[in-house]
Amino acid sequence: MYRTVATATTRGGVPTDNGDSVVTLDQVPRWSDAEYRSSLEYENEDPSFSNSYFPNPLTSPGEENSSNGMVSRFPVDHEINSKIYMWRGQPWNLEVDAVVNSTNENLDEAHSSQGLHAAAGPGLAEECATLGGCRTGMAKVTHAYDLPARRVIHTVGPKYAVKYHTAAENALSHCYRSCLELLIENGLRSIAMGCIYTEAKNYPREPAAHVAIRTVRRFLEKQKVKITAVVFCTSTSSDTEIYKRLLPLYFPRDKHEEEVAISKLPADVGDENGETIIDERKIRIKPLPKKTIAKPPQAPVELPVSDVGLVRRNSNLDTYLDPAFMSLIKDPDQRRQEQWEKTAQAKGGFNCAKMLGFGDLGGSPLSAAEEYSLHSRYLAKANSLNLSEIAEMKIVYRGGVDSEGRPVMVVVGAHFLLRCLELERFVLYVVKEFEPLIQKPYTIVYFHSAASLQIQPDLGWMRRLQQILGRKHQRNLHAIYVLHPTFHLKASIFALQMFVDNVVWKKVVYADRLLQLFRYVPREQLTIPDFVFQHDLEVNGGKGLIVDPRTKYVYHRP
Repeated sequence: MYRTVATATTRGGVPTDNGDSVVTLDQVPRWSDAEYRSSLEYENEDPSFSNSYFPNPLTSPGEENSSNGMVSRFPVDHEINSKIYMWRGQPWNLEVDAVVNSTNENLDEAHSSQGLHAAAGPGLAEECATLGGCRTGMAKVTHAYDLPARRVIHTVGPKYAVKYHTAAENALSHCYRSCLELLIENGLRSIAMGCIYTEAKNYPREPAAHVAIRTVRRFLEKQKVKITAVVFCTSTSSDTEIYKRLLPLYFPRDKHEEEVAISKLPADVGDENGETIIDERKIRIKPLPKKTIAKPPQAPVELPVSDVGLVRRNSNLDTYLDPAFMSLIKDPDQRRQEQWEKTAQAKGGFNCAKMLGFGDLGGSPLSAAEEYSLHSRYLAKANSLNLSEIAEMKIVYRGGVDSEGRPVMVVVGAHFLLRCLELERFVLYVVKEFEPLIQKPYTIVYFHSAASLQIQPDLGWMRRLQQILGRKHQRNLHAIYVLHPTFHLKASIFALQMFVDNVVWKKVVYADRLLQLFRYVPREQLTIPDFVFQHDLEVNGGKGLIVDPRTKYVYHRP
C-alpha cells in the first residue's frame, strides 16, 4: 500500500503529505538543523494566511534584552532538541514506531483522526472495539495494521469550557504524557503526534499547542535516553504557524532564543510534568517552632519609630503568622476532632425523639459539600449494581405528570412494608430512580392504603435517606400527596416536621379518597394497584364509580 520516497517534496521548508507515500525520519526536518532554522524564519506557507495574527516572538521590537537577569525555565538543551521534528502532513504517513490517534471515549472510527482508519484498514476498528473504550486524558495502544508505523496510540482529549480551563489543560497534558509513557512501556522509541483536539470539543488551538509542547519538553527532560524522536504533525496552515512560533520558547536552540523566551513565555508553564499548578491544592508542611532558650532580661533600647515594624517581624510571633502557615484555615485533624465531639454530645445528650421511638436523630447536620459527596457515593454505587429485584417489588416507580405537568414518583407503602427487607439496597434503588426527577420540580404520590398495621422505618432512617437524596431534592420537591393517611401516619409526619426537616414535610398534602387525589394528579397518569381501589371502597363507601386506568376495571360504590 505504501511506497518509500527517495526525496520528500518541501514547501516553505516543511515536507508535505505525499498521499500514500512513506516518509522516513531522515526525510523529516529536525528542529535543531541549521538549514531548517533558516527555512522557518516565520514565512507563511500559505500566501493567503496572514502572519500579523502570529507575531514572531524572536523579532518583536523593543524586547531583545528583557530577561532582566531571570533564569530560563526552559534552557538550551541540544540533546533534547535533536529529538524534536516538525512535519506538515498526517502522522500515519511517517515510518515511526508509533502514531497518535485523537478519538473519543468509545474509540469510534467516526470520531478518530480523519483518514487514519482508511489508511490502516478494517483491522484497526475491530481491535478498538475490543478495548472497552478509553477515559478522557488516558491512552490505549493497538497494532498499526496497514500503516508504516508499528503501533497506534489512541487518546481522548477533553472538552473545553472557560469555566473549567484548568481541568481541561491538565487533562490535555495527561493525554500527551500518557502517549509517551505507553511508547516507553511497549519498548518503542519514536512517535508522531498530531494536535490532540477537535473542533467539536472547542479547545482553542494556541493554548492547546502550549500544553502539548511544554508537556513533551518536560517528559523528555526525564526520559530523553529512552526516546529518539518526537514528531509534531500539523495539518493546517494555522497550526503550522502556531507551532513555528511556540517551539523556540520551549526548545530554544541558542542563548538568544533562550533569553527572548524568558519574557515571552506565559506566567504559568506548569509543574515538572507540564501540568497547571493550583496553589490551593498544594500541601504545605510547616516545621515545628524551635525551642528558644530564655535569656536574661535586658534594658529596653529606644528605637526610631521606623524600626518598630522590623522588630515585630523578627519576633517569635512571626513563626505562627507565616503566610504559608496561615493559609490553612483550620487543621484537618482539629476539624475532625471537633466534629466527633459534636456527634458524641448529640448521642450522649437527652434524645427525646429516640425515647419516643422515632429512632436516632442525633448528630450535627451535614454541610452542602458533605451532602453532595454522600449523594455522589451512593449514586455511583447504585449505578454499578443490578437492583432489578427491588424494581420488581413495585415499591417505587415512575408515574406520569401531575395537573401542572410536573413528573410524578409513586411510592406504595404496603409493598414496602411487606416485602422490602434489605434497606440499604432499597436506598440505593431510590437514589438511582429519583436522580432524573430531582433535577427539576417534581411530585411524590404515596399510597398508604392497607399499610397502617405494618412495621415501618423510624424517623432516623428517614432523616438519613433525605440527607442522601440531598438539597436538590428538598428544593425541587413540589408536594407529597398522601392517600388514605391514618392517625399514626399523621403523627409520624408531624414528628418529621419537628425533628427532621420542617421544609420538606410541610409540603405534605393529605387525600382521604381517590377522587380527592385525582384533583392534583389525573387518574390516567397513575398506575394504581387494585387493593388501593378496594381499600378506598371499604374506607369511604358512598355512591359512584371508580375506573382503574391500568386494568380498566370498574369499581362500584354502594
